[in-house]
Amino acid sequence: MCFLVLRVFLGFLLCAQCQCSECPLGCECFSVTRTVKCVSTDLLTVPEKIPGYSRNVIIKGNNIHQIGPHAFTELENVTNIILSNNRITEMASHSFSALLYLRFLDLSGNTLALIHPEALSIPGSPLQELNLSRSLQNYTALTDLTTALRWGGLGGLLHLDLSGNNLALLPPGMFSHLPNLQQLLLTNNSLVAVYSGTFSGMNHLQVLDLTHNDFRTFRDDALQEIEKLGNIRILLGDNPYTCSCEIREFVSWLNESRAQVDVEAVRCTSPSKLSGTQVRGLGIQAIGCVGPDQAEVADLSLQTSYVFLGLVLGFVGMVFLFVLYLNRKDMKKWIIDMRDACQDVLEGYHYRFEIDSDPRLGHIQAGNVGCRVQGHLGSAPSQELPNDTCILKVPADTQVKQVTASSTMLR
Repeated sequence: MCFLVLRVFLGFLLCAQCQCSECPLGCECFSVTRTVKCVSTDLLTVPEKIPGYSRNVIIKGNNIHQIGPHAFTELENVTNIILSNNRITEMASHSFSALLYLRFLDLSGNTLALIHPEALSIPGSPLQELNLSRSLQNYTALTDLTTALRWGGLGGLLHLDLSGNNLALLPPGMFSHLPNLQQLLLTNNSLVAVYSGTFSGMNHLQVLDLTHNDFRTFRDDALQEIEKLGNIRILLGDNPYTCSCEIREFVSWLNESRAQVDVEAVRCTSPSKLSGTQVRGLGIQAIGCVGPDQAEVADLSLQTSYVFLGLVLGFVGMVFLFVLYLNRKDMKKWIIDMRDACQDVLEGYHYRFEIDSDPRLGHIQAGNVGCRVQGHLGSAPSQELPNDTCILKVPADTQVKQVTASSTMLR
């Protein structure tokens, strides 16, 4: 009896680990665990004829450069696929659309450069966990991934890993089409800031990992974006925080936020005197800022000065207007006199202009009447002059010119 039981047990183990006749070449198939493993066998494509009973497909360490639309046909029972470290550069349209029960997809350690907008589209949106760590080759791949997440219909996705991709920024609304996402891992990237709209639409997020990035501080708009996530677990440690005056808002947020932050790991890296100091609890004087109370006092003093200056100017204006009102009659008379004087001057200038511009006055020497100019040194005043002669007296010290014009000559 014992011998029979031993044979049955050995047969069970052999059946569980045997390479069945339908197992792809170079792979290992385990019927009991419904697992197929193709590890480091230099495969160039996804192997064909994977057993239909398989639920776990592990293909890693190969040279598969493309995942085509027919790579996983007739594998409706598969729930977990690991395709890590296969040097995959391209994912075509509907690469996994045949996997109607796929829950877990691992594409980590690849060099994805081209991702079709519908590469992750699966009818019924069964995918719950997606691992893309160390898999995006450049920023173009990030743009393609953003489109794929938008068009993929991944409403059931709960866990997304984008760590180790050297991401410098995240496009606004990148995760807005993942409404049920609960865990987002962004560790080991090069993120320097969080912008408005980065985490919009993520109403069920529970864990956000931003450790090992390049955050120096979090500004007010970034803190507001994070605060919208509510009471979640946020990992912010192991970033090169600069503990200067610009970090004051971040310090206040750490002390007041509802979020669960790993405050023990949030430490200063510069300046050197504060290196290793926890950011939470830093005083205003320690980071070289003017205290809030002193700032309020300075603002109040400045406002008081402006108010006093306004009152003084208003009082001076009222006194000036009152003086004008008391002397309104004299002011009116003075204005009228000035107006009349200006009019007289202008009329004089106008009259002189008309005389100077009259061409007839230029021939006054050839007029109808002869003139004799007599000075004090000329003939005696008693001397008779012709009736048609005029006498013009000039100062004694001026030469006298006598001009006689005959009436007949003028005729």
